[in-house]
Amino acid sequence: MNFLKNHSGKIATLIIVLLFSDLAYNLYNAPVEGVTNKFIFLMKEYGYIILFAWSILEGEIGLIMAGLLCHTNDMWLPIAIFVAGLGGFVGDQIYFYIGRYNKNYVYTKFKGQRRKFALAHLLLKKYGWPIIFAQRYMYGMRTVIPISIGLTRYDAKLFAFINLISAWVWASITIVPIWYFGDEILKVLAIAKEYWYVALPFGAGIGGGILYYFHKVTQKEDKTDKKITIELEKEVHEIKAD
Repeated sequence: MNFLKNHSGKIATLIIVLLFSDLAYNLYNAPVEGVTNKFIFLMKEYGYIILFAWSILEGEIGLIMAGLLCHTNDMWLPIAIFVAGLGGFVGDQIYFYIGRYNKNYVYTKFKGQRRKFALAHLLLKKYGWPIIFAQRYMYGMRTVIPISIGLTRYDAKLFAFINLISAWVWASITIVPIWYFGDEILKVLAIAKEYWYVALPFGAGIGGGILYYFHKVTQKEDKTDKKITIELEKEVHEIKAD
């Protein structure tokens, strides 16, 4: 038991690597031509397994694909939501227990993100359980918050319960709209595929704009909110001393 506690992070990483290695092998050997066709074949053949693995890493792209497959009747909507939510739940539970039983590993591996961990502590103190529910939608904090909560004495059963409900809500509000507007999305994707030379820079511009926006907001908060900065530094010292 102590071995599992002390090496839970490495074991979880190994399991995820093996799972994705197997999926990559099946992708390479798919009985169709072309990378796109191979990926579509793999999603149809092993859709729920891929969705579960992808959701562990909390990637919305996997949920978007699931929504489209539900629209084309290659996946069943209720099961897709259940599997995606379960994967998201497992991912955050892994992060939580990495923080709970591998503090030295966390302090070493995430040394450059001390302020994010301190901010997560502050948010938990200020807002309580809703921060567990909302962390899936917080840019740059989705991994940090469950690990940070694991570092505290927060009740593991309560975290698991809130985390499970949050994961299913997250899966639902991502997959259902994609499923409902599937025809329109597929038309847009077909146009983007045909005019990729326009769609690619357009998408890159939108993505870059979003990243720039979050960078500017973070930079502005760091410059203007001195009180938060002082509190963050206090939290960093408290985390070290815990």
